[in-house]
Formats: sequence, C-alpha cells, structure tokens
Amino acid sequence: MDDAAYLLGARAIHKSFGATHVLRGTDFAVAAGEIHALLGGNGAGKSTLLKIATGSLRRDAGHLRYRGLDIDAAEGASARDLGIAVVHQEMALLPALTVAENIHLPHQRRGAALFRPRDAALHARAALAEIDADFAATSLHRRVGELTLHERQLVEISRALSAGAQMLLLDEPTANLTAAETERLFAVLRRLAGERGIAIVFVSHRMREIRQIADVCTILRDGVSAVFRAPLATLSDGDIVAAMGQSAAVAAAGTSAAPSAAAADDVAAFAVARDGVRLELPPGRIVGLAGAPAGPLPLIEAVTGARRGTGWCVSRGGDTLDLRSPLSAVRHGIGLVSGDRAGKGILAALPIVDNLMAATRVQRRRLLVRRSESDEAAGLLGALRIKAASLWALPSSLSGGTQQKLLIARWLDPAPRLLVLEEPTRGVDIGTKRDLYALVRALVAAGTAILWWSTEYAELAELCDVVLAFDSKGTVNGFLHRPDIDEARLAHATGMVA
Repeated sequence: MDDAAYLLGARAIHKSFGATHVLRGTDFAVAAGEIHALLGGNGAGKSTLLKIATGSLRRDAGHLRYRGLDIDAAEGASARDLGIAVVHQEMALLPALTVAENIHLPHQRRGAALFRPRDAALHARAALAEIDADFAATSLHRRVGELTLHERQLVEISRALSAGAQMLLLDEPTANLTAAETERLFAVLRRLAGERGIAIVFVSHRMREIRQIADVCTILRDGVSAVFRAPLATLSDGDIVAAMGQSAAVAAAGTSAAPSAAAADDVAAFAVARDGVRLELPPGRIVGLAGAPAGPLPLIEAVTGARRGTGWCVSRGGDTLDLRSPLSAVRHGIGLVSGDRAGKGILAALPIVDNLMAATRVQRRRLLVRRSESDEAAGLLGALRIKAASLWALPSSLSGGTQQKLLIARWLDPAPRLLVLEEPTRGVDIGTKRDLYALVRALVAAGTAILWWSTEYAELAELCDVVLAFDSKGTVNGFLHRPDIDEARLAHATGMVA
C-alpha cells in the first residue's frame, strides 16, 4: 500500500484487549474526496479501527499516517488536532446552547475567554451556509435541543468543518432518519466530497444506502481486511456478506434448546381490537406493524402490559386478558424484545448467562442459576455462534448485534405463545439480520405468534403474512396480506417511505 497516495493510511494495525485480539493486521486507507464505506459484521473491529484512526485509542502495532505524516497515537493527539471529525449516532452537541454557540464553541480556546455573540453568529452563519444556506439563514439562534436529528447532524458536520476537519467519520448516521432526511444528508456529503475534497468514511449496515452513497469499500472480518478498497460496483450483496464471513441463516438455531411455545392443544389465537379494527395473531404467523410510532406503540404497550388505557383490547381464545403489567403479560405467554436495547433490553450489570435465562426465570419463578441452566446457556451460545469469553462476562463485552441475538435467544426455551419485536434489526449488519430472521423463524416453526414492528419495509415484505398499516397520525389505514405486501404498497398505506 502506497501510504503517500492517501489522506489516511493504516497498515498492519494490531489491537488487543487482554486476551481478545480485535485487530490482527488490519489495512485501511482513505483518499481525499472519496466516500468510503467501512463494512463488517458486529464485532469485526470497525469501531476500534476508527478510534485508532482518530488518535483516541492506542494501537499495539502497525503504521498510521495522516496527510503523509506518521501518527503516534500514544501521544494522545485529539481528533480535532488530526483534522478528523467523528459524527456518532449520539452527537456531542450541547442541547441548551444555540446553533451558533455550538458551532463556535471549539474556537473558544480558553474557558475564561470573552464570548462575543455577534462574532459567533457571523462565524457560524458562514460555516453552516457552506452546507445548507437556507438552514443557516433561519436557525442560527434556535436551541439545538429543538432541532430534528437531521438538523443536529448538519450542525455537527458544520462545526467539524469550521474547525479544519478534512475527514469525516460517520457512524450509522441514517439509523433514525426518514428517507427524505437521508437523501438530504447524502446530498450534503456528495457536495463536500466532490467540491471540497473532504474524505468521508461511512459506517452503515443498510446495503441500499451504502450503494447510494459510497464509491469504494473496505470489509473487516475477525480483525483483518477481508476486502481492501474495492469499488462497490464490482461486488454483489452476496460477495459482501461472504466477505464478512456471515451465514445467511443460523441453521442450528433452536437445535440445542428446542422451542416449546405451544403444545398441540394450545392453539388459541391472540387478538387485539379497537374501534372496529381487529388484528388476529394466530400461532405460527408473523404479523407486521407499519408506520410512525404514534400507531404501533400504543398497540404494543397494550399487548405487553406496559400501559393501560390505550384503547386496545387484548384477548386470547375469545377471553379478554387483564394485562396490568409486563409481568402479567409474561405470565400469559407474551414476550417482548424492546427497541430500546440498552435501556429496556440488555441487563447491563448482569452476566451473559443471566441475560439468556431471564425470560425462563420469570416464567418459572426462578431466581438462582442451576447447573442445567448454565449448560443450556452454553449450548445456546454455541448454536448461535456467539463468541464470548465466558457465560459470566458482561454483555458490554459483546457487539451490539450480538447483544440483539441474546435478546431474541432468551425466548427460545421456553418460547412464548406471542413474541413482540420492536425494530429488532435496527443498527445490525446484513449478516446478523439474517441470523435474527432465522431465530424468529425457529420460534414460528414451534408455534409462536410474532408481532413485528419495523420501519424497514423490505423487511416486513419479506417476513410477514399480514401487515397492519398506520398513517403518520397513528390512525389505522388498513391491512395488507401476502402476496400483496411490498415496499410501494406499504409506503402508500403509511404515507412514509422506509
């Protein structure tokens, strides 16, 4: 690799955390003016590589050059000093300050320096106008906490560029954007790369978006560069999945711990009804919810016992269920994989074994780990190909996608009669998505009914037998049945484009 030809060149990078080897000779290089997709399965080493590139993490071995100069991460150079800016999903803006104040903040070199609002406004307007003149003209004095996510991204990008950044690292920047906001962001990124020569590293798990925005890609697999700077046009989706080293399904899912959702005589269907609308949830079916949160969330809260008074009535076999709490829902055989993985899903302070066995203990009223449970949990890890130091390691030692596997795997045995999934594949790579689909299909094969809310319409079209669509105000707008479920019809029924 000719390091001099690239704005950033990383060669043979190694990084370990204790006995865990995260990067094992990784190569990565980005040229000025290109949009470069950094791909890889969860846990492949993407985040670690980016932290090393910004100087926030020390590498164990390897060579790193930026703008033709060797970088010694041990000296602790900041990302701003290097001319590299990182835009995370959770942005580092101050919500109580205005747009102008946030953009000008890095230029306040001393805490005691006099802040001049007029100078800050002039500087911020000039910086923001380079990427969105209309937004600069109308929003300088708005508080950042009042902005949409897309607008906050523009502020963060503008702040980085005004501080001299020549490279932007964007980590899942579209995860919570609408389709229209995503396209506006892409227009900004294309203009920055094409007109100003800014190098952009784009991390995403959404294949369609990757192909829309990126020129070339590097694919990490187990800490090495399985693909180095390949033009995306030369790779099929299958090539990318294969390079990531991930299967299209988890063939062994459920084999070590066979789901036991419904006995042959336990086939009564759940149903949810409101205002003349009745949604049937029969065993072994996948029922989808489409639309903005105002529609699906109240229904989900009613089904899972999270909130009463939503107007939705839940029944099973014709008998109305009094679901006063999530615990009562679990006792009726209803499980939930929350869309808030960190806040309501993963038990961060408890080890992996407790996370895997949490649903079983609630259903069976168990508090202590039995030897049989440890063996069962170990079998699940093996069947799902989850790499963990031990059953007693904390979930934080696993990648986000692997944590998501844990949340679904905890329901494999004993499987619930009904499992509710809130955006279960958000922020996971394409290979892990297929693994999660396989887990769900294993539950369906055992008789579990699935209620699946997703804003990815391609996902609903692939998996669901029927979809209940809500408009943007949360009003029911009709049912779609297979084979008439496709992205265009879902977009029309919800008024939203996924």
